[in-house]
Amino acid sequence: MCDRQSIRNKSNGCASVVAKVHLRKVNAANLPQCLQLKVKLEQQSLVAPVAKSLAEAYVNPNLYPMAIYDVAACGYEEPEIPVIGFTMYEIFTGVGFILRLMIDRQYQGQGYGKATTIEVIRRLKLYPEVEMIATSHLKGNERAASLYRGLGFKVWEIDWALSHPTEVYLKLEDSK
Repeated sequence: MCDRQSIRNKSNGCASVVAKVHLRKVNAANLPQCLQLKVKLEQQSLVAPVAKSLAEAYVNPNLYPMAIYDVAACGYEEPEIPVIGFTMYEIFTGVGFILRLMIDRQYQGQGYGKATTIEVIRRLKLYPEVEMIATSHLKGNERAASLYRGLGFKVWEIDWALSHPTEVYLKLEDSK
């Protein structure tokens, strides 16, 4: 996805730019920037640290940690623009599961979280073994709940998920 997309704003007819992202595997070049990502103070209890996620991915080959860039990084071997966030997904038992999503505090509120989720969904749909796409968020994380609801995620009605004490599990309706 190496282009920006203009859309018409229905209320005033003005064109605006929709955020687009470029995802790359976490590697030696972008690792230091990934480890420096910070969310807002009030969000720190809602998001796992990048270092923890990378440690989990190191020992689990089903996990895919990705650095998030603005789409302007596409096509550059070594982008001159910064990493703006981190995401990680898992493919296991027929489910493509979005495990982590964090946008650095200075890039929040610009549509990058939504753009990243859309891009991860697009990628997960490319795997033939993925029959369903799902995610979760901590109970009380209304920002995440609103993002996922807006993209078509619904409560995952499976016993173990419904009874979880701290997480809300969601599945994407019409995943394939």
